[in-house]
Amino acid sequence: MFVYSVRSSKLKMVALIAVIVAAALALFSLLRSHHQETAKSAVIRLSASNAAERLAFLSQFGWEVSEDPIEVSEVIIPAEFDETYEKYNGVQKEQDMDLKPFAGSRVKRWTYEVLNYPGYENQPGVVQANLLVSDGKVVGGDVCSLELGGFLHGFDFPTDKVPATTVVADTQATTAAAES
Repeated sequence: MFVYSVRSSKLKMVALIAVIVAAALALFSLLRSHHQETAKSAVIRLSASNAAERLAFLSQFGWEVSEDPIEVSEVIIPAEFDETYEKYNGVQKEQDMDLKPFAGSRVKRWTYEVLNYPGYENQPGVVQANLLVSDGKVVGGDVCSLELGGFLHGFDFPTDKVPATTVVADTQATTAAAES
């Protein structure tokens, strides 16, 4: 029988264990963040090359919308963003979209009437969903109220009657900015 022993100081053992634990935590954190990013992007389908795909895009957030769009228009994303567009792009970034790569580009805006917004179910035409589409993919958009002092937020379905993010009090100003 052969026995081999190694003498090691307690300080060296504690340091080795600390390095192993730190490495394991770093690896766990990296894998977790990668999994969350992959899961989120895998769940949200951005395809919008036809009517069925655009309706499916909105329905994955829980929205029920009119089958036919209220309006289809061509929009030019400004080459330089003013304060209003920076705020609007902030909404896009919150939903993992960014309009900066499309600055100066033309996109199509598809506008649908939202039929199931909490608190507005019996008020047709008050709440709309806007999809900004480029090359058959959704690159941005919002859900907004046309009421004076209304709201504008991302695609996530609100959990209460008051939207979580109220960005612009006058949605007509945002719509005008998007068209210019």
